[in-house]
This record gives sequence, structure tokens and C-alpha cells, in this order.
Amino acid sequence: MHGSYAPSDTERWEPEPDKRPGRTAFQRDRARVQHSAALRRLAGKTQVVAPGSSAHAWDPSPRTRLTHSLECAQVGRDLGKALGCDPDLVETACLAHDLGHPPFGHNGEKALDEIAEPCGGFEGNAQSLRLIARLEPKRFTAEGRPVGLNLTRAALDATTKYPWAQGGHPADPASAKFGVYADDLPVFRWFRAGAPPDRQCFEAQVMDWSDDVAYSVHDLEDGLHAGHLDPGALLAGPERAEVLRVAADRYAPPGADESELAAALDRLQDQEWWPHGYDGTATAQARLKDATSELIGRFCLAAETATRAAYGPGPLGRYAAELIVPREARLECAVLKAVADRFVMQRPDQAKLRAERRVVLGELAHALLLRAPDGLDPQFRALYHQAADDAARVRTVVDQIACLTDASARSLHARLTPRRATL
Repeated sequence: MHGSYAPSDTERWEPEPDKRPGRTAFQRDRARVQHSAALRRLAGKTQVVAPGSSAHAWDPSPRTRLTHSLECAQVGRDLGKALGCDPDLVETACLAHDLGHPPFGHNGEKALDEIAEPCGGFEGNAQSLRLIARLEPKRFTAEGRPVGLNLTRAALDATTKYPWAQGGHPADPASAKFGVYADDLPVFRWFRAGAPPDRQCFEAQVMDWSDDVAYSVHDLEDGLHAGHLDPGALLAGPERAEVLRVAADRYAPPGADESELAAALDRLQDQEWWPHGYDGTATAQARLKDATSELIGRFCLAAETATRAAYGPGPLGRYAAELIVPREARLECAVLKAVADRFVMQRPDQAKLRAERRVVLGELAHALLLRAPDGLDPQFRALYHQAADDAARVRTVVDQIACLTDASARSLHARLTPRRATL
């Protein structure tokens, strides 16, 4: 294990012996996430482009949340290693960061947040912590209390993108982003003991940037593969203006204006590898893949260079440094996110699809709440019986729904509400 980590970083919430000596604590963490059912389920959760939604017969299978997590892990492992982090620790955080992702993406997250209002709302990042620290069946205490995957203190911390409870955002108390539910605060306080309040550890910052890099670059790639995006539309006209507006409104760093974002888009389009067209041929696919590699390298090298300039050549980790991402790189990344938003997520058919999916989850939750514990999987049926009050029972139903894949959510909805046609 990397020498910059203290013994307390490798402690587990529930002490346990190593089954096979010779592995580091962080290698064990990585293996536990890789073998988890929660990670496997991400294969059935859409990233951006749903299977079968492309405009071309030659479109390859689009990414899922699982492939995104694997790609994020590769980016994060390499960047973390270059900065002196333990690469297994960063890879663990990247693999685990989306485990709480519900069916139907961010649309499903909004639907579950409404359903979970009686028990404190729903947030995908808080759900990820809940999964790895409680719900994923791996370890129990001697008293029978579940401790999830029982990851190390440093791994739990590295996975936490928003290290505060609901309403605790340090700059915006109204923000919907938070990283821990009220009833998961005991384990949160344990692994955050001694950490600066509201500050991400260094490995979490590497994971966060790797996530941004992976999904912004690959969403662009998937949009081109699916035929939803004409790169020529970004050169001028209303489509370009709309991309810049979306970037300014949703993705850009604070204070960024559209002229800065236009310059960022121009910088990307001026690169010789930028995809100015795409026809699905093998040559075009290879050029697009090269552009993907160039973009990932560009964003990671920018962060590595700036961080090394500030902190020198030694190993970095935990709270000894901050990841420095130059503003130019963040602006370029924001533009890529806006491209996927404008040309893929804002397609005319998507608003109707999102509304239908919200109905599916709403009706499913209503049906489960009416008949619970019937209809729940054995694991959640037992938790429902153990729940101390109505809020805890609602949380159990929400936990059950959040674990479903897109297909299993539709299937269960069809079974429990048979008179309504599903997606």
C-alpha cells in the first residue's frame, strides 16, 4: 500500500480478518465493489442513449451506467496514480460512485425524490453511500447489523462526492445535492472523523473530475454514434447558440459567460482530431475513438500539470492537497456536457418518455406501499418488518425501487398494475 496513508485510513467500520494475506486493504475494497450485485445492476441502467434508440442500424450498443463506471475507473486510476494516490483506492471510488443510480437516470432520481419526501428525499449520491455501507449484502456485525461492503474509512470517504447531509451544501443551502441520509449519519461521522468540514478528500476530487471527463467525452461519442448530433451544427447558427446557453445555465463554472464558452468550443473545434463529421464507417469510428482519447488525455493532463505545479512531485492524497483543474479545461468540459444535453437529452421524444417513466415509478411506488411487505424482495421485506415507523417503511420501499434496473422496474410495474400499458 502507498506509504502516504495512515493506519486509520485502512480501518473498517466492522473489524474483520483478511481472508487471503498479501493484498492491500484498498485492493480488497476494489474487489468487493467489483464483485457486488449493485455494480452488476448498473448494466441494466441507461447512461444517455437507450438501446434501440439510434437513428442508424450501424450504431453499436450504447453505454450503460456499468460501462460508464468502468471507463471512469480507468480514467481515475491513471490520473490518481500520476498524482501519487493509491490507484486501487481511486479505482474503488470511481467504480462505486454511481451504485445508487436509480432506474431511468436523473429522471428516476427526481421521481424517487418526490416519493421519498416523507423520509427525507432521495439523492443518488446518498443512495450510493447507503448501498456500500448498509444495503449491499456482504458483511454483518456479530449482533446482526448490516454494514454493507464494509469498506475502509478512506474508500468510503473517496466515494463521497458531497460530504454533507441534506441542506448542508456549504455555498447553497437550497441545493438538492447531498451525500448522506439522516439515518446513515453514524457511519458518515465515523469515516469523516477529523476531516475538514464539507471538503472532499483528494481521491474524491480525482474521482469527481474523472466522472466529469468520462461522461462528457463519452456522451458526445454516443450521441455521434446514434446519429443524434451533426458536428457541423456547432460551427454557427441557433444550435451553437443554444449549446452555449445550456452550458452557461447548467454546467459552466460560476461567473462564466457565453463568450468564454464560445472560446472553449472554438479551441476544441480547432484541434486537428476534432470530429467534424461522422458517417459510421470504420475509418470514422477510428477517428472518433482517437478524438475521445485525445479529449480524455487533454483534460487529465491539464489537471495533473496544474496540480503538480502547485504541490510538487511527491505523492498526494487524503487532505494533503486539492486537485486543481484549470478554468479552461472546466469550460471545455462544460461545453461537451451541453452538446450531449442539447442534441440527445432534449430531443423531442425525450420529454414524453421522461413523463411516462415518472408515471411508471410513481405508480410502482404507490402499488408497493399499498401492499408492502408483499411485492418486496426478501431482503427488503425483512427490512420493512424491522422498520420503526412509517418514514422508515417508505425508505425501505424507495430502497427497493432504487435497486431495480430499467427493465425490472417496467416489469414489476406491469405485474403490479396490469391494466396499464408500460414503456
